Amino acid sequence: MRKVLFFMLTSLDGFFEGPKQDISWHHVDDEFNEFAIQQLQEFDLLLFGRTTYQLMAGYWPTEAALQDDPIVAGKMNSTPKIVVSKTLDKVGWDNTRLVKENVAEEISKLKQQPGKDIAIFGSSDLTVSLARHGLVDEFRIMLNPIFLGSGKRLLEGVDQKLDLKLVKTRLFKNGNILLYYQPSPG
Repeated sequence: MRKVLFFMLTSLDGFFEGPKQDISWHHVDDEFNEFAIQQLQEFDLLLFGRTTYQLMAGYWPTEAALQDDPIVAGKMNSTPKIVVSKTLDKVGWDNTRLVKENVAEEISKLKQQPGKDIAIFGSSDLTVSLARHGLVDEFRIMLNPIFLGSGKRLLEGVDQKLDLKLVKTRLFKNGNILLYYQPSPG
């Protein structure tokens, strides 16, 4: 069975974006980029909420992305994607399908299909919704060595206890720490 894996960069004080959706504070370097390429090889489907989809679709297909990061851009553009949104009427990024209703049922079906794992990059609100249904199998949280003081909190809206078990860590030379968590049984 395929797994749904959530990946997000966060500040030490728990924000995944600063005011006005600022992510310029992300510690991204060659080591991170190598990790990103490696991680993308694990997935054959990407899930996005509307906001993250619009940000990604506004960047990865551009000439700037293709020049700055051709390997990641190629993978992001060619990998099938699903955007979950009640407000969008259509999607324009190649290989993207829109899901407007019965999201948990749709994701449950996708998990049963053969293939590689499914990734959620960003999309904190979507992840909260899927976690309520027990559909997120792993949380990959990359701590950046910075305090932001304000912004949008990681997984804001979780309204029930979610016990996690640390299964792996990775330390990056730039000070980032990647924490791999899986939901604990019970």
